[in-house]
Amino acid sequence: MMTTMYYFSGTGNSLAVAKGISRDIGECELVPLGSAAAAPGVIVPAADRVGIVSPVYFAGLPSIVADFSGRLDLSGVRYAFGVMTMGGSGGSSALRQLDAILKGGPGTRGLDSGFSVRMPGNYLLLYNSPGGKKCEAMLLDADRSMHEIAGAVRKEAKMTIPWSPLQSIIHRMMYPRFVAGVHEADRSFSVDDRCTSCGTCAEVCPVGNIRMEGGHPTWLHHCEQCLACIHLCPTEAIQAGKKTEGRTRYHHPGIGIEDLKGQSGKPPSK
Repeated sequence: MMTTMYYFSGTGNSLAVAKGISRDIGECELVPLGSAAAAPGVIVPAADRVGIVSPVYFAGLPSIVADFSGRLDLSGVRYAFGVMTMGGSGGSSALRQLDAILKGGPGTRGLDSGFSVRMPGNYLLLYNSPGGKKCEAMLLDADRSMHEIAGAVRKEAKMTIPWSPLQSIIHRMMYPRFVAGVHEADRSFSVDDRCTSCGTCAEVCPVGNIRMEGGHPTWLHHCEQCLACIHLCPTEAIQAGKKTEGRTRYHHPGIGIEDLKGQSGKPPSK
């Protein structure tokens, strides 16, 4: 039975989860959502089961995931599931948003099940990423969650997505403001003299939002605020104002930078 999982990943958490689930279920194609979203019109997967693996942003979906899901026709799919990775909470509200978008889309078919996986948070604009034993413990718990999710997917287990009043309030209050400004959020990004012109930032951006000009990155204002460019810069030369200076950079230890390159399906702009 063929499974396709679309994933969106800035620092590797969602890709690690997609890979972990795919190893357990077998016969699974992993598709970078940034690349898949470049296709025009309605998207009809050629698979028996389809999953969407995404981080949670302000108790909701990344803008690109929401837009892509609205063009996804799952009417011919036997089983559809969502997996949300999150540093704190918001998984259930993001899954409910995904379910509603899919039901309102061309296939009018929502999720059969939805899952959340707690991962090390990476939103440097608000907090430091966890390290050391705390990070290791979270990743071990996440590995166990992946195994459980894979078991449910193999069985095509159906479940109701839980509703959380608190998450719903956070989603209604904070998510619209986040989405309204997300593409322009890169205007606060800057690069300092530690930049070596390696181009890693442009290569790992999952939406192709960075062009190298004169050996330095220029942001193109269709940002998703995944912060991959800040976290994965080898010299920590990229900042989003003074608040990110000195904060711990993070990427999933099981995912290399090469794994994160090329998600947009576009060659880096020179």
